[in-house]
Amino acid sequence: MRIVVVEDERVAARRLERLIREIVGDRLTAIASFESLSDAQYYVANHPVDVLFLDLNLQGKDGFELLKSAVSEPFQTIIVSANSDRAIEAYEYGVLDFIPKPFEKERLQRAFGRLEHSQMRIEHAAKVIVVKNQGRLQLIPVELIQYLQGAGDYAEIHLQDGSIVLHNKSLEALTKILPETFIRIHKSYIADLGQIGDFYIYGGGKYECKLKNGTLLPVSRTRYKELMEYFNGIKR
Repeated sequence: MRIVVVEDERVAARRLERLIREIVGDRLTAIASFESLSDAQYYVANHPVDVLFLDLNLQGKDGFELLKSAVSEPFQTIIVSANSDRAIEAYEYGVLDFIPKPFEKERLQRAFGRLEHSQMRIEHAAKVIVVKNQGRLQLIPVELIQYLQGAGDYAEIHLQDGSIVLHNKSLEALTKILPETFIRIHKSYIADLGQIGDFYIYGGGKYECKLKNGTLLPVSRTRYKELMEYFNGIKR
């Protein structure tokens, strides 16, 4: 696991780094600490990163302006901050977790548990997805998303107006921060349950769902059974 810590208080940074080493153990590949996000951004542009631990108050700068840039990157972002009154706002931008200061080792362990379990969602889902698009940050309201399609390590976000935006986070990473109505219907697709209209069953174990705009998406056999249980439960 490759980790970056961005914290301008050196004592706090050293403690966080020590606890991370204790929790991650042999799974830790690399850890780097920076006092400013600009230095961290230069580092992540030249090194692969799995998770960023970010303080919101960095050398007097507005942490949320920095946060938008961080959550547009392919790695997951975990906030470690004393500004707990802004936790919900941070979750709305798609952070994986918010750890209020001061914190104990057990709280940090829970954050790693959420990071490592692919099906574990955050308590507060994102309301916007931040995408880096041609040098600018584009904020996409989740309510405008119809479905997502995997494209290798990236994800295509298909919007209700027919446009497509490419995000450099994977489907697995985005699943953790999206609302519970967005579910994996296939290894390569995530769909909003509210957009699904009909299901089609073909021979040979082939299934599809039809979105309200007429788009047909593949559904895996396992997911089809789960979806039927979900929709049948709603009708009762």
